[in-house]
Amino acid sequence: MQGQGHGPRRSERVYDDGMTAEAAYLRLLPTGELERRAEAARRHMLACDLCARRCLVDRRTAVGACRTGMSANVASWGPHHGEEDPLRGWAGSGTIFFSSCNLRCVFCQNHEISQGWAGETRTAAELAAIMLALQQRGCHNLNLVSPSHVVGPILEALLLAARQGLHLPLVYNTGGYDSLEALSLLDGVIDIYMPDMKYDDTRVARQLSRVLAYPAANRRAVREMHRQVGDLVIDADGLARRGLLVRHLVLPGGLAGTAEVVRFLAEEISPDTYVNVMAQYRPAFHAWAHPPLDLATSPQEYREALRLAAQAGLRRLDRGGPE
Repeated sequence: MQGQGHGPRRSERVYDDGMTAEAAYLRLLPTGELERRAEAARRHMLACDLCARRCLVDRRTAVGACRTGMSANVASWGPHHGEEDPLRGWAGSGTIFFSSCNLRCVFCQNHEISQGWAGETRTAAELAAIMLALQQRGCHNLNLVSPSHVVGPILEALLLAARQGLHLPLVYNTGGYDSLEALSLLDGVIDIYMPDMKYDDTRVARQLSRVLAYPAANRRAVREMHRQVGDLVIDADGLARRGLLVRHLVLPGGLAGTAEVVRFLAEEISPDTYVNVMAQYRPAFHAWAHPPLDLATSPQEYREALRLAAQAGLRRLDRGGPE
């Protein structure tokens, strides 16, 4: 598999600014720190606080809101060509979709995965094999989708895969309801954090995603993610190397609180935060029972969101949506 032969690897490339593109976790492997992180994550799962729900259950014998035990359930995996340009490049982002998201969004377009138990439970060795297979297929990165509740299994599998030659950068593709305990374990492991910032209103978050205090938890997480990796760095090939990429889905009727989300990013994170203001909301799942979610986001609402982002001072807006 890639990473086991001779010659230079893309992940070891040195850029003009002197920064190496080596995946962050490879620096922790020879010191034993990556193994210590995996062991610590497993201990956290005995009174689980690895997402912002903080269920505190012993996942060996019980499950919390994520309905997940000690192993991860993988719904699907493969190269993904629909992500942001700096992630998908020309060979695709190596996505691993985990089942049973820690959010309960009533409008989720992937509810069969996020709200259900699609796919198969994978051992750490099997998950490591998936990571290595995505590398062998030439993907630019490993994109961990809905990983918050399975940080423990991910770190265990990553340790095994890194020992076998894995070197792809890691993308932490999350709904943004992450705990500081989990993020501490991931410090120096994750290369690219890609959180959602879904809401600015606690009541809206509770109604639409069934979580408490989402805005406060989300902002704490985004601050910590940015502290760890900084603004998104994109190389001469147009590929993301390291940093923070934020997604914000524009919801009809202003439910996402766009004005305050973009103000927070511009003023409290960085005006150079790379933000994908997304226009693709369409009613799905139980959205019809929650007006105005029974309507698609209008072009006017999307343009207003872009205007608010620019007005707030954000300078790096992804241009993947309609104009």
